[in-house]
Amino acid sequence: MTSHLAPDAREATVGEIARRSGVATSALRFYEREGLIKSRRTGGNQRRYSRDTLRRVAFIRTSQGLGIPLATIRDVLGLLPEDRTPTREDWARISERWRADLDARIRTLERLRDSLSDCIGCGCLSLTKCTLSNPRDDLGSRGPGARRFVEDPSSAGGRGSAAPDAS
Repeated sequence: MTSHLAPDAREATVGEIARRSGVATSALRFYEREGLIKSRRTGGNQRRYSRDTLRRVAFIRTSQGLGIPLATIRDVLGLLPEDRTPTREDWARISERWRADLDARIRTLERLRDSLSDCIGCGCLSLTKCTLSNPRDDLGSRGPGARRFVEDPSSAGGRGSAAPDAS
């Protein structure tokens, strides 16, 4: 099988990483500026990336797809070893840090899906139903946005559910 990486298979150019990862070179440079990936510079000031950069870029893209902020991704990537290619155990260890957050996101999305045709708890009072499920705009006192879906239903006395408020 022919390698798509530079002759020195330990490093790749920005173009090679872009081709292999499917990420634009501008995005790779952005990731580098943001401290998500690293390169070294050649004597001619060209970027060279280690091969494990491909795995890091895949992790970044997947994490972004899950809605995880870049700052959080950067923090977690900072836990990976720099002196060697991360192992499966390294990736499992950092991925585990997000389990609770992802579980909470899943619960929120399920509540949203199950109540999408109903009130989303925005406090707008623009729908007839809002006067029934959110009288006096009680949800508005808990902050802006769709309060029923940004709050954990176990907090606020279980009022974060999609069910109408009892007040």
